[in-house]
Amino acid sequence: MSKALVTSTNSGLYCPQGDFYIDPWRGVDLALVTHAHSDHARSGSKCYLTSEPGQHVLRARLDPGANVESIAYGKKLTIKDVTVSFHPAGHVLGSAQIRIEHKGQVWVVSGDYKTQLDPTCEAIEPIQCHTFITESTFGLPIYRWPSEQDIESQINGWWQRNKEQGRASVLFAYSFGKAQRILSLVDSSIGPIFVHGAVHKLNEQYTTSGVTLPDCKFVGDLDKKADFKGGLIIAPPAAFDSPWTKRFGDYSSGYASGWMRVRGNRRRQSIDRGFTLSDHADWNGLLEIISATGAEEIIVTHGFSQPLIKYLRETGKQARGFKTEYRGEESELAIANEKLAEAYEEDLEKPPAKEDTP
Repeated sequence: MSKALVTSTNSGLYCPQGDFYIDPWRGVDLALVTHAHSDHARSGSKCYLTSEPGQHVLRARLDPGANVESIAYGKKLTIKDVTVSFHPAGHVLGSAQIRIEHKGQVWVVSGDYKTQLDPTCEAIEPIQCHTFITESTFGLPIYRWPSEQDIESQINGWWQRNKEQGRASVLFAYSFGKAQRILSLVDSSIGPIFVHGAVHKLNEQYTTSGVTLPDCKFVGDLDKKADFKGGLIIAPPAAFDSPWTKRFGDYSSGYASGWMRVRGNRRRQSIDRGFTLSDHADWNGLLEIISATGAEEIIVTHGFSQPLIKYLRETGKQARGFKTEYRGEESELAIANEKLAEAYEEDLEKPPAKEDTP
């Protein structure tokens, strides 16, 4: 039996043959980073290696002066006697799966990924391997995403109706990845677009990386008496119901997240509209990529891992889990949804509930 190429340690996922970590949650000598979300890219390591498209965002989100090196997608690099390469994951700008090869054995660490097309980042590239370490943020059959065309129509229709009523539209979405994806979907001819400072900073990194986004006005640059009627304001969830939002006067609130697939989450967030939009794979997407890898063994990390492991075992696959500190999408909502795992664990073979309209 061949020796494991990746183990789970107190500092994170570790490759002993190459003496490096992947997305460590504590400072290490060498950290290979799948993407720059804060639960995967943490400060304190001596050296970081990430994909070339993701380098600008990673540098912006780590401590100043962090030693960040980058490598092009698909290019092979030898670390000790291990060959590594980064491949598109389709999650956010620069997101990557990390392929590790040693003595004929190939393991792939997925990081976070999605299968839906996203013009702000490269599409996922399934990688053949012997062992696949996968996320499972939305690893329940109820999580199946509507098409991007449907979401685009819903958001633009909501914005247009609010404009006709003389209201602003404030859409809350994660500032890195989700916000830029929304900007690529909206019809800028409807009205002006404004962004929170956190979104503005990430937009700058996206444009530096060559991603085209519509013209946006940074709210912080505007007079406090500015008129936002008919406009679309994109802000991180932390800004919800804060003093910052009062300047928009009469507005309708929206929230874009995969968790909006469950109607109860919309009520708990006290928002006017919920849009089911995620930068993670849904249930079908997880199964699609797992199958495409041809992996003999599946190791599941964060999210609804136990239901996915159980399903994989019941379908004849070798599956187990790794305990990690990754949070997945909008952790405060993820925590609120943990009980769903128990509710659906014995229901995996049943068809999902009929899709409702956000």
